Amino acid sequence: MTIDQSFYIGYISKTRGLKGELQLFFEFEDYQDLDIDVLFVEINKKLVPYFVENIKLQSNSTAYLNLEDVDHIDKAQPLVHKKLYLPNDKMPERDPDDFRLTDLKGFLVIDEVHGELGEIVEVQELPQQFIARVDFNGKELMFPLNDDLILGIDPEEEIIEVDLPEGLVELYSE
Repeated sequence: MTIDQSFYIGYISKTRGLKGELQLFFEFEDYQDLDIDVLFVEINKKLVPYFVENIKLQSNSTAYLNLEDVDHIDKAQPLVHKKLYLPNDKMPERDPDDFRLTDLKGFLVIDEVHGELGEIVEVQELPQQFIARVDFNGKELMFPLNDDLILGIDPEEEIIEVDLPEGLVELYSE
């Protein structure tokens, strides 16, 4: 399996105990809907399958799991900080009406005053709010995604219209 045939779900954050238990940190939003019986761990740019013996999901985007043949901390330690993937066919289906701010990646940003600013290259979720990173003339422009700044979202055309605070775009123009 290659990375193209899979999707990223998170990484192993640390070991727990001496019997090879691992903590997984999910960066996949709907982690509760995942069917995790085998995980693909990225090792040296290749995906290596590991079968899951048991997994206990937590409410804070983490899980504790045991993998087959990883029964000691010495076998678990090399897996810490490795990225985890699942095959594309295990991607949970989402209701088409379930639109989220993270879905704005790839959308064209049009400001009321400055016109086209560029494409959203990343949506970061911070504790207080979501932040959009835009490729603005080869520079990175960042702005919060909140109701005060968003004028409209067109999911069909993949366009988001915004009214950014005065001076923000100029700050990135210099």
